Amino acid sequence: MIKIPFLRPNLIKHDTLIPYLTEIESSRIYSNFGPLNTRFEQRVMDEYFDHLGAVTTVNNATIGLMLAISQSKRPKGKYVLMPSFTFAATPLAAIWCGLEPFFVDIDSDNWCMDEKMVRECLQILGDEVAAVLPYATFGTHMNLDFYRQIHESGIPVVVDAAASFGVTDNHNHFGKGFPGCVVYSFHATKSFGVGEGGLVYSANPEFISRIRQAENFGFSTNRETDLLGLNGKISEYTAAIALSTLDIFDDKIKARQQIYNWYLEQLDHKDLLNKGWAVQKTVGVIPYQFMSMCCPDGLHNRDIIHSLASQNIEARTYFAPPCHQHPLLNGYPHTPLPVTEQISNRIVSLPLWEEMTNQDVRLIVEGMVPS
Repeated sequence: MIKIPFLRPNLIKHDTLIPYLTEIESSRIYSNFGPLNTRFEQRVMDEYFDHLGAVTTVNNATIGLMLAISQSKRPKGKYVLMPSFTFAATPLAAIWCGLEPFFVDIDSDNWCMDEKMVRECLQILGDEVAAVLPYATFGTHMNLDFYRQIHESGIPVVVDAAASFGVTDNHNHFGKGFPGCVVYSFHATKSFGVGEGGLVYSANPEFISRIRQAENFGFSTNRETDLLGLNGKISEYTAAIALSTLDIFDDKIKARQQIYNWYLEQLDHKDLLNKGWAVQKTVGVIPYQFMSMCCPDGLHNRDIIHSLASQNIEARTYFAPPCHQHPLLNGYPHTPLPVTEQISNRIVSLPLWEEMTNQDVRLIVEGMVPS
């Protein structure tokens, strides 16, 4: 029996939904950008983006990536530059848009795409680059200045910010003011979880207007389809969960930061960071989804996972294998990927959920080193 599960989603409780459900029953509007959805988007713009730009909800972040790529890609382009050290949704979104992933190696410290390699790929591939798709690895507040320059040069940038909703640095929410698109996930396993859902943000309201049209079958104001569309909307029930979650999100962020700090204290107590273990170099205030770190060179992450499992502690290997080693994706082009492969062999993602105790963290850290 699992004593400490890897994830234990903690969505809002049913009693907080009752007022919103009453509104839905009264309005009899259940989808199609209804009043609760509108209220949620307005609160997000007010509380997280200072009314700079625009947002639209989507029924999941993969659809958000597809819509953002399809509405911004260069029409003659072929490749989307992206890391291989990411979730499979990232390359799959590009493929669904008729494009090819081009995998780029990552930085050894922050585990985000190596910007020097991105620059070299842009020079080599030229007009064949349809878009650039960086991933804010595990919710870090990555510096977007480099990608802002790329976007403003005419090469569209869509940021995969799946775990980054609620992430701030110097009181600025991640992505605020970015002229391309930033896509956030609201999956149940994320810190801001609603079950299934997501959000697309851009400082350019015109981008969001096009995406909003595309996620409603491409309908114009005359309800005529004049661009490639699909059904990407959320229901009013999902919007109700999202509104309720906004009310308590600050507490969820604080709880997750506290658990992350407990991990750091236990790692320091065991002196593991001086024994070859490494944590991701992150920036900003992050509502961590889980605790990811690399084991020493002499160990393999599978050994750590098995050691923990023998103690009824569940851990995972995000992202091992990396995308370029998946059967569907291993034929796509890539740069040399030594850092990606080295980290994917060492990456261990440890439990981090809001009801965890310091004692849970202590047991996990003690169980990480195979006996």
